[in-house]
Amino acid sequence: MKKISSILFCFLAVVSPLWAQDVQMADTMRQEGKIYVVVAIVLVILLGLIAFLFFTDRKISRLEKKLNK
Repeated sequence: MKKISSILFCFLAVVSPLWAQDVQMADTMRQEGKIYVVVAIVLVILLGLIAFLFFTDRKISRLEKKLNK
């Protein structure tokens, strides 16, 4: 779980300054109601990546245990 949280922290540290650059576009999208679609898509992609990393880590851990027996 530490690996996932550290990867997530690095991702947010790199990407968060990019989100704050174009506030006018975000205000326009918020007024039109499109910002919620964008946020939902970003969340689905992020959750998918986190789930992929979690399940891949579990599979690798199982393989490592089998090899060490």
